[in-house]
This record gives sequence, structure tokens and C-alpha cells, in this order.
Amino acid sequence: MTFLGLPAGSGHLHGERGFPAAARDALDDVQLRRNLGRATATIRAKRAAVVGELPDWAELRAAGAAIKDDVLAHLDEYLVQLEEQVTARGGTVHWARDAGEANRIVTELVRATGAREVVKVKSMATQEIRLNDALAAAGIAAIETDLAELIVQLGHDEPSHILVPAIHRNRSEIREIFRREMPGVDPDLTDDPRALAEAARRHLRAKFLEAQVAISGANFAVAETGTLGVVESEGNGRMCLTLPRTLITVMGIEKLVPTWRDLEVYLQLLPRSSTGERMNPYTSTWAGAVEGQEFHLVLLDNGRTATLADPEGRAALRCIRCSACLNVCPVYERTGGHAYGSVYPGPIGAVLSPQMTGVKENPTLPFASSLCGACYDVCPVAIDIPTMLVHLRGRVTESKGRTPERAVMGAAAWTMRDSGRWTRALRAARLGRLLRRRRALPPPLSAWTATRELPEPPTETFRDWWARR
Repeated sequence: MTFLGLPAGSGHLHGERGFPAAARDALDDVQLRRNLGRATATIRAKRAAVVGELPDWAELRAAGAAIKDDVLAHLDEYLVQLEEQVTARGGTVHWARDAGEANRIVTELVRATGAREVVKVKSMATQEIRLNDALAAAGIAAIETDLAELIVQLGHDEPSHILVPAIHRNRSEIREIFRREMPGVDPDLTDDPRALAEAARRHLRAKFLEAQVAISGANFAVAETGTLGVVESEGNGRMCLTLPRTLITVMGIEKLVPTWRDLEVYLQLLPRSSTGERMNPYTSTWAGAVEGQEFHLVLLDNGRTATLADPEGRAALRCIRCSACLNVCPVYERTGGHAYGSVYPGPIGAVLSPQMTGVKENPTLPFASSLCGACYDVCPVAIDIPTMLVHLRGRVTESKGRTPERAVMGAAAWTMRDSGRWTRALRAARLGRLLRRRRALPPPLSAWTATRELPEPPTETFRDWWARR
């Protein structure tokens, strides 16, 4: 369900199969688990080292949460302020209710330029709405310029991590993708990282110099100045933002910060939590249109106002897409991102995707967690993901109506309301010793014992022992 009849999100927010079925396939892929384990362990160690350097990390974390909560409480005011500032600086602002509207707006803007190819800065929002597919349907090719995104695109694959979309690929696999898909690549290309990076650089440089249109996302937008910002590690984003004559930015409406000074907090939190660096190598900011360039900003809802309307779940919109929760999650480390079926995998995806689409469209994701709490411990904006997961599990159960679990709990409550019934039930439970020898319960309870040990009932109940003694 969505709140107050607000529109649900659409696009790349849920898969064709539920998480349990997809996860079982991932668990059978030994190479995938090896790649994920090595990569997430490395990022965890780097993050812990740089976070440990700051004596005021807890205060920074609290400040990041407080700023985002202020934005969510006054989102309507800040969005109007942002639109006014961007417009005053020569930009054009477009509002999109869902993925379909956003894709239509961007496609029409690109068509108006006559371009048949665009370059893209890494953007979760454009992946969320499946913009590349919409552009392809209109005869427009979208070229990913982030190295990991390029690997995923050339491999005809899907991203599996927020920060490192190709985390499920190793060097040998990347070399084979480049040899097979990259035009003009050296057939003797090795899997040395420098050689792979150089091959990508030569391929992309020609695209940058030819492109007339660029499409970007935004990590942050400053309401008071109309400034947008992208943080990245390779410099490709800066090439996209400056060279083409038309720049189109697609941004979720929650990415706002009130003032320029608020960026100070997030530019300390984000790089340490994401890449384990003290600061990111490239920070690019722009406000409105610059000389010789046309600028358009597409503000995307796509289920965000429905999430905002949920008092128990709206804090998920604090997320700054650092991916720290993915790197510590024992479930993600073993299944990877594809099992979640959404562009937002891991713990944050398990709460954000169901809220944006409605839990009926994503009924299994809230259960894709052990509730260990590691995600909350590392979140730089203190999103209490475990509590949200429990909340969403309750909503999933409510949406199902009458369930076997609800019937069992109702029968248990009826039994416990009468002392005599409860005593007889305890005595009858001793028959479970016979079932214990089979190590399983009969259907439909066999689904429970398929993955759990069946405890053996005692030979005598406590009540009988008490009466006897």
C-alpha cells in the first residue's frame, strides 16, 4: 500500500522474482561470493581506519541526521526555493511524478537538440527510472562514463552495488568484457588494472569530445543558492558536466540541503563512509546554466512523497547513497545486489524499495535481513534500518490479511486464556518427541523446519514437575 493515495514508484525498484528465490541462485555462485567477500572486506577496513581518525564522528553523524530531518520536515519550502534559484541562474526546472514522466521529459529534451548519443555521469536516479532503456527506445544511445558503470553496460549486466556497480566482477572477467565489447580495444589486453583503465580512458575520451548532451545525477542540491553537486573518483563526471552544450540533471527530491555550509558535514561523512577516503578526489558544483550551455533540472518524486508520508519509515530518505550498510551486511555479502531485484540493494534497498513501490510490490525485501544491526551502526546519517524492517514486515503481514501465522497466533492466544486448556496443550506437546526423531514437521510447517532445528520437547512439563515435587 502507499499512504494517502500518493503515487507509487516505478522503474527498476523490484525484480521479477522474490528475494528468496533469487538469493538461492546467488548462493550457488562460488565466484560471486568470493568476489563480494574480498571487495566488501577491503572497503570495511578502509572505512574503519578513516572514521577512527575523527574524534567527533558521532557529532558529525548526528548533524547529518538532523540536517536531513529538517529538509524532510520542510521539503515543500526547500524545493520551491531551489527552483527559484536555479531559474534565476538561467536553468529550467521540470517536475516528474514518476519514472514515466521523467523519461518522457528527458527524451524530449534530448530529441530537441538533435543528438543521437548522450554521455552520462553515474546516477542512481537514472538507473531507478531505467532512463537508458527509454532513450534506446527513442533511438538515442546513452554512454556510461563511470568505469564501473561502463563495465556493467558493456557486459549487458545490471549494477549490484550502490558505489561499486561492478563489484561482482573480477579483473579477468572485466578484461574479457572489454575484449568482446569495446570497439578498437587491443586484442592482447591484459587484466592489469592500469591497462584496463587505460583502455577505458581511450574509449571514453572520444565520446566526451563528440558529445553534445550530458545527463547527470546529483549527490546534493543547495536550496539557498540553487547549486548542484556531484562527487566522484575518476574525473569523468567533470568532463560530462563541462564539455557538452546541453546538461540535463535528474535528481530525487530528497537530495536537498538547506545551505551551502551544510555541505561541509556531508563532504566529511560521505567519502569516509563510501570509499574509505578522507575526501573524494573530485567535487564538482554548478548553479544554473553557464555560458554556452543549456541546463535542465528534472526533480523526481517516484514514490518519495509516499515514503515521506510514513512517520515510521521516512528517515530512509536521509540516505546519501554511501553504501556503508551494504559492505557490513552478512546477507548482501553472500547474495550480492542482483538478488534484491532493485537498483537499491542491501539493507537500505530492503527498506527504501518497498516504501517507494508499496509493500505489495516488494513483499520479500523487508525479510532480506538478519536484523543484526550492523547497518545502523555504520550509517553516517543514523538511519535505524532494523527498526524500519520490523515495521515493514508488519505492513507486509497486514497486507496479506488472513495468514497461517495469524491463525496460529490466534489459536495460541485462545489456548493461553484458559489454565486448563494451556495445561492440556503442554502435555500434548510431549508427542512432539516423536516428530523430533523425524527432524521435521509435516506440511505446511515443514517450510519452517527446512532451515531450522526442531527443538525436542521435555519428557515432563514444568507444571507436572511442580505438582509432583
